[in-house]
Amino acid sequence: MIVGRFWPLALVVILALVFPFVPGVPLFWVVLATYTGLYGLVVLGLVVLTGVGGLPSLGQALFVGIGAYVSAVLTTRFELSPWLTLPLSMGITGAVGHFIALITLRLSGHFLAVATIAWNISFFYLVANLDVFGHYDGISGIPPISVGRMSFTDPISFYYLVLGVVALAVLGTENLLASRIGRAIRALKGGVVVAEAFGIDVPRTKRIAFVYAALLAGISGWLYAHMQRSVNPTPFDIEASIEYLLMLVVGGGAQVWSALAGTAILTILKELLQGSLPALIGSQGNYETVVFGCILIVLLQVFPGGLGAFVNRLWRRTRRRQRDRKEHINVPCAAFASRQRAPAGMRIIQAEGLRRSFGGLTAVRDVSLSVAAGEILSVIGPNGAGKSTTFNLMTGFVRPDAGRVFMEAHDITGLAPERVARLGLARTFQHVRLVAEMSVIDNVAIGAHLRGTAGAVRAALGLDGAEERRYCAEAAKQLKRVGLWDQALHPATSLPLGQQRIAEIARALCLDPQVLFLDEPAAGLRNLEKMQLAELLKSLRAEGMAILLVEHDMDFVMSLSDRVLVVNFGAKLAEGGPAEIVRNSDVVEAYLGAPA
Repeated sequence: MIVGRFWPLALVVILALVFPFVPGVPLFWVVLATYTGLYGLVVLGLVVLTGVGGLPSLGQALFVGIGAYVSAVLTTRFELSPWLTLPLSMGITGAVGHFIALITLRLSGHFLAVATIAWNISFFYLVANLDVFGHYDGISGIPPISVGRMSFTDPISFYYLVLGVVALAVLGTENLLASRIGRAIRALKGGVVVAEAFGIDVPRTKRIAFVYAALLAGISGWLYAHMQRSVNPTPFDIEASIEYLLMLVVGGGAQVWSALAGTAILTILKELLQGSLPALIGSQGNYETVVFGCILIVLLQVFPGGLGAFVNRLWRRTRRRQRDRKEHINVPCAAFASRQRAPAGMRIIQAEGLRRSFGGLTAVRDVSLSVAAGEILSVIGPNGAGKSTTFNLMTGFVRPDAGRVFMEAHDITGLAPERVARLGLARTFQHVRLVAEMSVIDNVAIGAHLRGTAGAVRAALGLDGAEERRYCAEAAKQLKRVGLWDQALHPATSLPLGQQRIAEIARALCLDPQVLFLDEPAAGLRNLEKMQLAELLKSLRAEGMAILLVEHDMDFVMSLSDRVLVVNFGAKLAEGGPAEIVRNSDVVEAYLGAPA
């Protein structure tokens, strides 16, 4: 069974190991494979940063250049060993990456991409105009990497050195993406709102992805400098950065192995075109660039998700991954510690005089409410009455113009959503917010982010296995609780809308909250599913959870709620028990309508 599951990967590893000794393989192809490995290190970083995190970068050649030039300067001017310059190259590259991230990651989309281009261009002209970097001629006489008496000077030995480094980088990247931090990075691509709602420090997570990509690029630059034994600015210009991004796109942005395949394809294709086109056309010129671009356009039209999506369909990797995940989930593990519940009837969250205006429109005016442990309070009202805005004011997504919000003894007015989540407040959203590229169980596991502690280093080194099993077990527990266990390993967006809303509730429960805010959870559900949801909410109430519910289904609300708050035009219209609200003439006139 193990052989059947992993034989494609085993075949790739065996071919890589024996490749230099295959009869008839010229030494040139070994060198080309080495370059593919160097480029692949940079593309692996882009998988994390751009493919998974959704943060576009057109400046990765900058970090390759930093890694190369730091080692070149230190080995030629100060005669340091290349092995000593490796941690220094990584340290300086990481520090520069962190500095750039602090400034640049305030931007998003094409503004972020343009900013990374600017940094790359600045670096290019910096090294080209300073004496210490040798201007455009660069630095030569860089010593080779050696271990004892063995020196990595011939192409075959250097090929194996690069192959070993790439293998470690692949392992570290796979570990990182399958971890708590990896899920946080994936959540960025689905929008920062979900990430913030479950305690993810979004700016820090972006910096982790950025610095990780920079470090892999810096290692590639270090290897490049000691392979070439000289460096100059040309390999680190903006054209190189664009090629790295193209390799990522062709392979399939969010998948490690397909991204490496895209790197190999583009590297080989470029070399073949450079060698054959001048002879075919009969004149010298950059004809390969034109053909290269046309091939890429056709390739991306045929395979818009990259080659990785196509290969996945052929090999049905999803099914194999599902079997792997089920085995992983079923491994016994210690559970996360549960939050201590407040005694029934104790007021958990309270809003006093909330007011919020957007321009000349007052969306919420002087709304006050409170919810106690073991109570369900429903907020109803016409569309545009201010219900969701009230939710956002209480959970930190919108700052109130006036009023206060308290959670137990804490004044949480204006606190960032991630800090509110730390106090035990979880929520769902009016519009479903699941990360499309992730499975149902991985989406749900995001809700438990604050219950773990493993960081990026532990994750990349694979030292977070016990904690990961806890995440899987907690997510599985909540999926079973809401009746979605059978769909746990399906893509999140493959579920019907109603089940996606239920998955959001399971994600919120993974936080082990004191207070649960549900924004229209019954929308899109069938009658049986509504009945199951009602039973779930009753069981949560019995456990002492405080629940604040916004819903339009009046039968659902009136059969479930302890109290009902009616808002209209942003203001409180009435509050009381379900029976009292149904008989309230103002409520009937404004919202419920006259009884039949």
